[in-house]
Amino acid sequence: MRDAYHEELDALTDKLVEMTRLVRSAISRATIALLDADLQLAESVISRDAEVNAIFEEIETTIFDLMARQQPVAMDLRLVITALRMGTDLERMGDLAVHVAKVARLRHPDSAIPAEIRSTILEMGQIAENLVTKAGSSVAARDVDSAMELEQDDDAMDRLHRRLFKTILAKDWSHGVEPAIDITLIGRYYERYADHAVRVATSVVYLVTGTRTA
Repeated sequence: MRDAYHEELDALTDKLVEMTRLVRSAISRATIALLDADLQLAESVISRDAEVNAIFEEIETTIFDLMARQQPVAMDLRLVITALRMGTDLERMGDLAVHVAKVARLRHPDSAIPAEIRSTILEMGQIAENLVTKAGSSVAARDVDSAMELEQDDDAMDRLHRRLFKTILAKDWSHGVEPAIDITLIGRYYERYADHAVRVATSVVYLVTGTRTA
């Protein structure tokens, strides 16, 4: 009975890691769809979000069942609590990738991204991928040191987010209001995606140490 119990706990970690892989793929494909005005790729991001949601539902079901049947304590209790938190953050990251893809779909066949901002958006997408990859590795290995690095890594995303605002508010901005609104929303989506990756890492720290900081 206890072996089956711990297998269920281990399965929670496996499912969380799988969610990190799915939302990494989602933000990568959404970024390409946005920059290349690729409607088919945008649609695939939107439709495949159901996979992320399904895994999160499995995690929720397992956690509620374990709480009812096993009444976990100590480290096991921290695991189920943090698994629910991490699953929630990862599910939201999938939603944010979908939001990016929907902007690409809305502006198709044109690109929503003016030429002078393309490099910034590309870099934001790359940082988002790196953050969730590192978060996934931290979850899998319960690596506190790596997890604690994410908050500093997120500073690069914040700098790019501020750069976008400076660009669209500059006097020489020539693309009008609608692209400015699109870019404001897109920047926010990437910035929030990164914040949720940091929250996943913070949960890893709490799982291992019992505190929010090591």
